[in-house]
Amino acid sequence: MNNLQLEALLNEILSPQLVKDYCPNGLQVEGKAEIKKIITGVTASKALIEQAIEHQADALLVHHGYFWKGEPEAIRGMKGQRLRQLIKHDINLFAYHLPLDIHPQLGNNAQLAQLLGIQVEGGLEGHAQSVAMYGCLNRNYSGDEFAQHLQTVLHRQPLHIAPEQTDKSIKKIAWCTGGGQDYIELAAEQGMDAFISGEISERTTYAARELNIHYFAAGHHATERYGVKALGEWLSREHGFVVEFIDIDNPV
Repeated sequence: MNNLQLEALLNEILSPQLVKDYCPNGLQVEGKAEIKKIITGVTASKALIEQAIEHQADALLVHHGYFWKGEPEAIRGMKGQRLRQLIKHDINLFAYHLPLDIHPQLGNNAQLAQLLGIQVEGGLEGHAQSVAMYGCLNRNYSGDEFAQHLQTVLHRQPLHIAPEQTDKSIKKIAWCTGGGQDYIELAAEQGMDAFISGEISERTTYAARELNIHYFAAGHHATERYGVKALGEWLSREHGFVVEFIDIDNPV
């Protein structure tokens, strides 16, 4: 498939035009016209680009690409090195940020819910483009039990901040993959027992305790592996691309 046709296909399923984002979504770096082999991954780091070169990929498809709002515009240093490698090897770079967080089937939030056994009930912000979601677990968990569940599913130990009522059980839960820790107050206002995101800020600890809500920081990378992986699997299954997901480990 032609690279511009692939961009149109991805835009059709992810609808980036409906989302106000911090970066351009779609084809960020244009490479060879014909695409057969795609490497997917979370972030277009030097290590992932090297893997794409080694696997002789025609394209990289990632969640975290380049050209973020507020970043230096000059193509130099680390940014220049990454772009030179992509251009030298004629590799296309496709990146989808918030559209890949919120997609109802392939998105990071939807995929995390599926993995954790959460029944999705809606968007925490009350609309279809909500970046944070809420739902219900199939049984009550203690804080320690749910922390262990997260560790088993995501293969990393989460940071659990317990509320002042430490024996509070968890059934109603909200989540936002990646850097969504500041949705904790909205989750508490809507009566959630727990909130999950990837990252934690210093202030989040006090919010969890004082708002009487369990908080789990499960890792920005660890919570956002699954959307781009699912999108790649869809491209392989429905459109015949050769796709491989490569997980470049990141402890954050």
